[in-house]
Amino acid sequence: MTVPFLDLAAQQAEIADDVLPVWQRLLTTAAFIGGGEVDAFEREYADYIGVAHVVGVSNGTDALELAYRAAGVGPGDEVVMPANTFIATAEAASRIGAVPVFVDVDDEFLLMDPDAVAAAITPRTRAIVPVHLFGQTAPVDRIAPIADAHGIPVIEDAAQAQGAVSSAGRAGALGRIAATSFYPGKNLGAAGDAGAVLTDDPGAAALVRSLGAHGSSTKYVHDHIGVNARLDAVQAAVLRAKLRRLDVWNAARRAAAARYAGLLADVDGIRLPSVRPGNEDVWHLYVVRVADRDRVAAGLGAAGIGVGIHYPTIVPLTEAYADHGHRRGQFPVAEAAADTILSLPMSPHLTEGQQEDVTRALRSVVTG
Repeated sequence: MTVPFLDLAAQQAEIADDVLPVWQRLLTTAAFIGGGEVDAFEREYADYIGVAHVVGVSNGTDALELAYRAAGVGPGDEVVMPANTFIATAEAASRIGAVPVFVDVDDEFLLMDPDAVAAAITPRTRAIVPVHLFGQTAPVDRIAPIADAHGIPVIEDAAQAQGAVSSAGRAGALGRIAATSFYPGKNLGAAGDAGAVLTDDPGAAALVRSLGAHGSSTKYVHDHIGVNARLDAVQAAVLRAKLRRLDVWNAARRAAAARYAGLLADVDGIRLPSVRPGNEDVWHLYVVRVADRDRVAAGLGAAGIGVGIHYPTIVPLTEAYADHGHRRGQFPVAEAAADTILSLPMSPHLTEGQQEDVTRALRSVVTG
């Protein structure tokens, strides 16, 4: 590719001098599970987000499942979530026997629609899950009062928004509990799978830690049926090094987003993303909307431009949820977006010259 969709190698090269000595020490001491690196990362990330407790776990999907369980969600309970999210948001609920209830999103920001949330609540609703999509926070300021009126916890899916800020605070500190992923492509990414659960509730944090260690808080004493979902020390070392650079990297993403907006402002046929008032977007993805999206994506690929589609099929219309009986037309905004969204290259190491190449190719394909 002339311009890769995401340049992870550049990130790894930037942190190598910090990480390699720690990895060597871990290899020498064989301290692979838990330990000082994990403890330090949990403290540092808690301080960064502004929560009392962070529990590092194995990946973002496990983080969601453990957050659901810690909030009291169980078999048969309904969990309200947006239709346009990665399947893990729903999958984690399904894995514990809960029922994902999907709602549509707003057309401007593609974030969870609070009015749709209010309409979806039933006596079986046990959680509302705003997803901080593409790098900006969902409207938790409007969703939280709805949740509070029904005594329902807000559980944030903050996997795409490390460092994002709203008028109410940072993503991950806006609900009762939050889950995040540190998959390598995230704004704060590990060198493999990793995740975390965030909360101010000490009881919830202790339960998550126990559930993620086979339901045990003391070796060979098992109080719950848990899972094996612990954070590896080698991943914690990577995350600590990247966390120290996260604000700088997010600022670079914002600058890149501003350049895209300027370069594409006069191109007809491209709908640019916008930022919700009060939000400071960290631009995990730069998502435009274009007609004939598949043709445009193919044209960019032929020109050597890496692109992505997040996501081509909304979760309720995937085969995995076919037995839920959803049909096209139930989620008109999310469905229309799924047919038109296109993610352009975005990373903190994206150069101005690369962005000029991207926009030149995009202009040619769209207008040609």
